[in-house]
Amino acid sequence: MAKTMTVETSESAALRRPSWTSRVVKDFVLNKYLYLMMLPVLVYYAIFHYAPMYGAIIAFKDYTPMKGILGSPWVGLANFQDFFSSYYFWRILKNTIVISAYSLCFEFPAPIILAILINEVRNAAFKRVVQSITYMPYFISLVVICGMIKDFTNSDGIINMIYTYFGGDGQAMLQKPELFRGIYIVSEIWQKIGWESIIYIAALMSIDQEQYEAARMDGAGRFKQILHITLPGILPTITIMFILRMGNLLNVGFEKIILLYNPATYDTADVINTFVYRKGLLEFGWSYSSAVGLFNSVINLILLISANWISRKINENSLW
Repeated sequence: MAKTMTVETSESAALRRPSWTSRVVKDFVLNKYLYLMMLPVLVYYAIFHYAPMYGAIIAFKDYTPMKGILGSPWVGLANFQDFFSSYYFWRILKNTIVISAYSLCFEFPAPIILAILINEVRNAAFKRVVQSITYMPYFISLVVICGMIKDFTNSDGIINMIYTYFGGDGQAMLQKPELFRGIYIVSEIWQKIGWESIIYIAALMSIDQEQYEAARMDGAGRFKQILHITLPGILPTITIMFILRMGNLLNVGFEKIILLYNPATYDTADVINTFVYRKGLLEFGWSYSSAVGLFNSVINLILLISANWISRKINENSLW
């Protein structure tokens, strides 16, 4: 009898439990304004990010505008084979990986270090001045930034004059392939370090200050407090930002590279995105450039998934 009552009780509980549809409707009614606020974002991504994915099919066709996407002949993997067997494949792949690795090693930690240093400053006025100065370059137009870089690194530019004083030959620095990557990375750090430090400063504000007080009572100095309290406190934020960076690792900022590079620096400056730009828009190789861009997107997706999986295994922090 007890067993029968247990079965009946579980069955009645299942009947009383609201269905999945009713729970969704109830949640929508309770949070309708939040869903309404989210609607423009969903529409934006649907129109400008997901709908254009249909055009990726031209990577598998010999596309011509007169015939359209559907009317163009299907060529399968021919465009990919042409790219993989071309002279440019290894050059642009190497340049993209090297510049991305430099960015990951030097540009990614820079805002973290700046945020920690700002957090250690006790003078509020000085802290605000430092933050304002480091934020400013981010709001300058990229075209203006690149114009400044060209002026400063020309043969009569101030940076080139300093470089010449320490042994340079006086030639415009952007004409030297061996200097292009360094100029690009340093300018990226200068332009973005202040803006990207905001999220880490916000994460630092959430750390319990009693932990620092307890550490000071135990005799821990500033460095040990940073090592054992500050860094672990912002580690989840660092992990999420690192995973997002890995997802865009090969999407090197081609706008700046296009504005700065020239045929003399193609050997070290030409990356996947700039190659796609030249082949697609300047040489009208739409199918070929689409195949190259699709290859780049697939590699980025693999890197994103891999970084997320490794992070979840190591420190249990991940995007999903």
